Amino acid sequence: MTATQSMEGPRQGLPSANRSSAMPATPRPMDSRPTASSTAVPERSAARSALALVLLLVIASGAAALGSVLSAPGIAGWYAETPKPMWTPPDAVFAPVWTVLYALMSVAAWLVWRRPDSLARTRALRVYAVQLGLNAVWSPAFFGLGALLGAPGAWVALVVIVVLDFAILATMIRFGDVSRLAATLLVPYWVWALFATTLNAAIAVLAR
Repeated sequence: MTATQSMEGPRQGLPSANRSSAMPATPRPMDSRPTASSTAVPERSAARSALALVLLLVIASGAAALGSVLSAPGIAGWYAETPKPMWTPPDAVFAPVWTVLYALMSVAAWLVWRRPDSLARTRALRVYAVQLGLNAVWSPAFFGLGALLGAPGAWVALVVIVVLDFAILATMIRFGDVSRLAATLLVPYWVWALFATTLNAAIAVLAR
């Protein structure tokens, strides 16, 4: 064996695995395409959120429809014949205004509902439900009891709407703890309720 062969022998006998392991591995590209499991949750959440908004709108519309049906006889009779203050708006104004206000309060409640579960969120939605119930009661109390009792019925309705005013204010405060935007959306509703309170009080004084 020559000296050259003895020097080359060990180099030729190196395992191929050692030579390949010394080479850096080529990184595999990551698949950035969304999987079915990653898109399912957001889609369900969006669908649930939309359904909640529709449900809140339906509940508010139901409260408005109930009050309208129970108040219809009194509006056509007693209210039409009762003296009213000079700042009473035309009858055609009430329906569009209330439609907008019911939509705003529903969106406000929806904004609060979308927030994570918390004690503040639960309290806000409970107070909202209370004021919505008072809202549904006031219209039949004013027009219905007014038609049945006259001035005493209007005074009873005045007590109801004053309580409603405070309930709306409490709802705004509770909503503000969760969403300032939701609280702001209730401001027109509260202002209109205060205006309606002045009408109720004046009609109670003027009614026979």
